[in-house]
Amino acid sequence: MEMIEAVRPTMAGAVPTIWTDVLHYLRDNPGHDVSSLKLVACGGSAVPRSLMTAYDELGVRIVQAWGMTETSPLAAVALPRNSDTPERSLYLRGTQGRVVAGVQARIVDDAGAEQPWDGKSVGEIQIRGPWITGSYYEHDTSAVSPDGWLRTGDVGTISPDAFITLTDRSKDVIKSGANGSPRWSWRTSWPLTLRCAPPP
Repeated sequence: MEMIEAVRPTMAGAVPTIWTDVLHYLRDNPGHDVSSLKLVACGGSAVPRSLMTAYDELGVRIVQAWGMTETSPLAAVALPRNSDTPERSLYLRGTQGRVVAGVQARIVDDAGAEQPWDGKSVGEIQIRGPWITGSYYEHDTSAVSPDGWLRTGDVGTISPDAFITLTDRSKDVIKSGANGSPRWSWRTSWPLTLRCAPPP
């Protein structure tokens, strides 16, 4: 809080748990000024809709960002258009967004066939671009398709207007200190959900 008030940033980024803690601090300690913040890019896990609406009330817009180490780190940002209705805007901010300039995306089914961007067809999201990983240590290319697309392991859809929505993981495990299922993280999109964690 001291840094936000002293430096007065207009944009910031962090994982949802950080912004949840900041929100609790603001509610428990009224009088702090975060009015300089206009946009927060949030990633690392699904952003709860309740967190987005709570910050909307403070005049701070949270948008979801999607990426991984292999994308250095950003691949997509959920920035709605100015013409979107408030309801549509909130929905789009809950997606993983559209790929950033220079990055391409596609959906591939289990048989390796490319799927349409219709918001319904489900498959692995694959990406490529100038800064997207093409191989791993000692030239391990197992995570890259023969035609050069990074196999992200994330499963989802892409809408006709290019918004990615993740629904699952093809490799159903999260490695973060301990292994867990990512299916729990998607439940943060439920309106009254604040945080989710897999059972031990």
